[in-house]
Amino acid sequence: MKNVVILGSSGSIGLNAVRAIKKLGPGWRVLGLAVNSNLKELRRQLRELRPAHAAVFDYGAWKEFRSEVPRGVKLLPPGVEGLAVLASLKEADVVLNSVSGAVGLTPLLAAIRASKQIALANKEPMVMAGALLMKEARRWEASIIPVDSEPSAIFQCLAGLKPGQYDTGVSRVFLTASGGPFYGKKGSLSRVTPAQALKHPRWRMGPKISVDSATLMNKGLEAIEIQNLFSLRAGKIQVLIHPQSVLHSGVEFTDGSVLAQLSDPDMKLPIQYALTWPERARSLAAPLDLIKLSRLDFYEPDLRRFPCLGLALDSARRGGIFPAALNAANEVAVARFLAGEIRFTDIAFVVERVLARCSSGVRLTLAGAVETDGWARQKAAETAVIKR
Repeated sequence: MKNVVILGSSGSIGLNAVRAIKKLGPGWRVLGLAVNSNLKELRRQLRELRPAHAAVFDYGAWKEFRSEVPRGVKLLPPGVEGLAVLASLKEADVVLNSVSGAVGLTPLLAAIRASKQIALANKEPMVMAGALLMKEARRWEASIIPVDSEPSAIFQCLAGLKPGQYDTGVSRVFLTASGGPFYGKKGSLSRVTPAQALKHPRWRMGPKISVDSATLMNKGLEAIEIQNLFSLRAGKIQVLIHPQSVLHSGVEFTDGSVLAQLSDPDMKLPIQYALTWPERARSLAAPLDLIKLSRLDFYEPDLRRFPCLGLALDSARRGGIFPAALNAANEVAVARFLAGEIRFTDIAFVVERVLARCSSGVRLTLAGAVETDGWARQKAAETAVIKR
């Protein structure tokens, strides 16, 4: 029996993970669930899956739910404490971390120190302090398997190398991006509305990651995540716009060979692979029809039109506290944009202003990453006070 904990079970990743686990059959069981505040979905999942543990992050929702917890289900404390307890349950074999934002750092660290197999869809902690988290993972013999389709593709392409051989054995990593809803759009992006930014042409995702995909910040965050996951130099990562979203990423090795992972643009496949790794199982994703696939296009990204990507790639090169500050400032700016308080183009403005106040040469620690996160959020909030 494989026991799975799902952090973020009401989001798109969590919902697809539940479908995958049901498809995998009786050898798989959902041990624990966590949501932010979606009690309607949590109630439905508890009835259907009957897990032993549940957590509600939002305190108001937790207070509402605590009087109706079903028999046989242990409700854990609200906030990050409940997430950390779930992530480190002794009986858990696999922990899927699909919460959004820097809040995922504490439960990720808890899962690492409990030596779990971690299916990681929450890239922000890996951006904040990924090299340190990978060091902890090696110390505690935890496995981190990326869930997002592009990092998953790179992980699969590197399967023939040992972790210590990644940097010496790899010449380049091709990190693909769909381009989001505004690639090729003419005219200024300053009047883009939240509703327009949330309409991704290929993927159905949560609000924050949808906006990140529209600004191309998501690809910059993935570049930092990949740099840390595989101990690669930032200069080896090349971002390519690939509108079809079929070639999810590729790796060029030192001998000139290129391996790439292709599949239908459906998150069910990388989610299930992260759960079943190192094994593979038949998934709910549709098979790729190469006959119907008439072309694969690739373009260089326009960093002038999408400055968030350039800011992220520069932060990857500079290292230290810059990635943590980048991530925090971006989270604040995206929230302000979704609230209608700043323009779409102001997201990059806010992030750039915060990064300009960072100091180079600061040695990063886990505590320092958390401190930088709080500092950068405050500075970003001050910068994004009024609609420019």
